[in-house]
Amino acid sequence: MSDNATTTQSRARPTIAVIGAGVSGACISMQLSAYETDIVLLDREADVSFGVSKANSGIIHGGFHHSPRYLKTRLEIRGNQMFDRLQRELDFPFLRCGILVVALSDEEMKYIDHLYTQGVANGAIGIEMCSRERMFELEPKLNSDCVGGLHAPGGGVIEPYRFVFSVVESACKNGVQLMTDFNVVAAERRNDRHVIHAQDGRVVQADYVVNAAGLHADEVSRLFRAEEFTISPRKGEYYLLDRMTKAAPQRVLFPVPTRISKGMLVIPTAEGTVLIGPTAQEIQDKSDLSTNAEQLNQIFDQARKMIPVVSQTDVIAAFSGLRPALQDADFYIDISQQAPNLIQVAGIQSPGLTAAPAIGEYVKDLLKKAGCRLTEKSDYDPSVTKVPRIRDFRPFEADELLQSNPAYGNLVCRCETISEAEVVEAIRRGHTTLDGIKYYTRAQMGRCQGGFCTYRIIKLIMRETGMDYDQITKRGRGSVVLSGRL
Repeated sequence: MSDNATTTQSRARPTIAVIGAGVSGACISMQLSAYETDIVLLDREADVSFGVSKANSGIIHGGFHHSPRYLKTRLEIRGNQMFDRLQRELDFPFLRCGILVVALSDEEMKYIDHLYTQGVANGAIGIEMCSRERMFELEPKLNSDCVGGLHAPGGGVIEPYRFVFSVVESACKNGVQLMTDFNVVAAERRNDRHVIHAQDGRVVQADYVVNAAGLHADEVSRLFRAEEFTISPRKGEYYLLDRMTKAAPQRVLFPVPTRISKGMLVIPTAEGTVLIGPTAQEIQDKSDLSTNAEQLNQIFDQARKMIPVVSQTDVIAAFSGLRPALQDADFYIDISQQAPNLIQVAGIQSPGLTAAPAIGEYVKDLLKKAGCRLTEKSDYDPSVTKVPRIRDFRPFEADELLQSNPAYGNLVCRCETISEAEVVEAIRRGHTTLDGIKYYTRAQMGRCQGGFCTYRIIKLIMRETGMDYDQITKRGRGSVVLSGRL
């Protein structure tokens, strides 16, 4: 976006730069795309959701874990209520399967009573205290030591990265300009506007800025000479279990929580695999995504306290994610008192995924309060085009699909039943890294973890984009997959 073009546009309507294309920045951008504004969504990574949002539990929380005095609780309750409509509009995997908190002692049942009281105060729909008999009725695979628990039927699971992709697609359809590989290194005020500089020399001007930079929100705040705060990475490690595991529960299972964590969970994912974890470890390095055998062993020990049949033979992947923790337990979402026309959106850890759609609404209202003129569009349409998936069709139902596009008959990923047509569609929608295609289609996510399909995906990227083999990366800069001579 050139300086001149931006200046011309701002005379008619405000220009807003949203820094960070994770779940918060995506939902903010989509919300603002319903108004007569010029919005640019900036992210330091090669694709959206590649930061905090790609590696979390994928849970839509039930509204009972936090006190009603917190902003994050109010946004969690509101955000939870928005997902059914969003799923219809945006076509992402979502199951409202419910949540169980499992008590293994009478002492833990006392805390269950606290969670229930808190959930009622928050307005959590359908929440119930459960006897031992009721818990086994809801989940027969529970440990026989279970003495009771809590049921929150409004909870559920989504694929977080697929949700972010769909939200950004909707935003871009309605005029948002996405700029990836945009690593913000400087910011200044010029003619009452923010001038934002990327490491590669690109420059964006904006009347208003939203800092939704996740792990790097503290660094971005300093660049704008705004509030001083510190984001402390909190690492969570996970195991992913094969979809054939006998440990798959019907609902998300929580233990009774601790002071710093909701505990290690057993999660039936929206696409049929099972996730166990996470750990909660305070670290210093914002790029540390390593896994540790000792930490991962803790996950199995804790998961088996709820579901004894959890087995290491079902493991298909181990990974970690980082949560952007602030010293304050709440989200930090407010108009900056130090920098003009800057909205701070920081410390968005759990239940940030659940709250994200409501965060979009909240930031929109803060922008209005800050003086941003927002006029609704008459032609706003949030819906995205659904991409057919061959795995959703029975054999006799797929004939028409195959006739319209024979590439649906060529399986690229056998584990997850992903066709060539789906991979090609992902590439044509701008996902040209191996991870981008993985998160968009699920290719490489099955039992073989890409052993069968990675070569085929690389060939399709080369065919569709004209890229050479040594230009293809796993997740952008610094992650070239193949080098040297073939």
